[in-house]
Amino acid sequence: MCTVCGCGSGTMTIEGHEHVEEEHTHRHRHADGTEHSHPHTHEGEHAHSHEGLVEHSHVHRHADGTEHSHWHTHEDDHPHGHGEPVEHEHTHGPAGDRPRYSGDPVAFGHGHAHHGHGPAHSHAPGMSRTRMVQIEQDLLAENNRYAAANRRYFAERGIFALNLVSSPGSGKTTLLVRTIEALKGRMPIAVIEGDQQTSLDADRIRATGVPSLQINTGKGCHLDAHMVGHALERLNPVPESVVMIENVGNLVCPAGFDLGEAHKVVILSVTEGEDKPLKYPDMFHAADLMLLNKVDLLPHLSFDVERCIEYARRVKPGIRVLQVSATRGDGLDEWLAWIEEGARAAAAVRRDTIDALRRRNAELERELAALKARLGERT
Repeated sequence: MCTVCGCGSGTMTIEGHEHVEEEHTHRHRHADGTEHSHPHTHEGEHAHSHEGLVEHSHVHRHADGTEHSHWHTHEDDHPHGHGEPVEHEHTHGPAGDRPRYSGDPVAFGHGHAHHGHGPAHSHAPGMSRTRMVQIEQDLLAENNRYAAANRRYFAERGIFALNLVSSPGSGKTTLLVRTIEALKGRMPIAVIEGDQQTSLDADRIRATGVPSLQINTGKGCHLDAHMVGHALERLNPVPESVVMIENVGNLVCPAGFDLGEAHKVVILSVTEGEDKPLKYPDMFHAADLMLLNKVDLLPHLSFDVERCIEYARRVKPGIRVLQVSATRGDGLDEWLAWIEEGARAAAAVRRDTIDALRRRNAELERELAALKARLGERT
């Protein structure tokens, strides 16, 4: 279940093979050669029991004779029978202030009711807000544990991982193909593709000659760290490579899920309108780089580039913006240079770690040799 829209995950497949959700052990090898294993339990649905909460529905009749029902949760400290009148407060649709980003509060709906705090909360029929919030917290905590494991995996191998996010039709896959064609002679690249159905995008990537793995999320609207971890096991990217994760096309749900990547890169096409950073602030706030794509179409559109960039920086003041065209090639040199810089930094950290481990190993060997010599002198 997604914390944002409440969608079901359906059947998740990797390369067309259904992934069976069961408890099993993952083995991880670290840069120093040591290994550890830990069990993972994979559940499509997470059942949570909360003692002291009772859920039931209430039916209301309006003056015109129409009826509607909604659910309430009551603490067990005020039990009541169905034949007794009980006074309690009814709340229709919990309302709260959404976090305000910097800039004009009117642009973010000042004066309107916003539901939830942080990333948008889902409201499942028949489920109390308390129960829903608890499930969301559990899901995000579990995802963050898997994301931390993915991040260690990338760090130990010196892999520069990017999470590419956008709405459908932004030109994300076309830009990715163009990027791969420019970089594949300079560094190893691997791609994880996320879509609800089909392997069309992974097939396009494989046609470039780089390894690609398709994850189909079924009814799910985003990739999560658990899915990516399994894909990495299958893909096995080489050390000091670049891993591009093309997320499911969606400007809402992927914002709330860390995959262990170094950066989220949001791709916005000029055909979508300059107001998208204000309409979908969580995604733009989560991204470190915005690629404003399809700038070759600007002469044919009424799109205000400066206003779009200003809106993006209102949401996240430090976001970097590059104007690119996947078809004409505008801005690609800057984009490629940004990737290469990140890849060099990730590889340098790995090499420094390995060098430090080697120095420590040599130091321990010298200490051991000195200890043996002293023991030999005594005998």
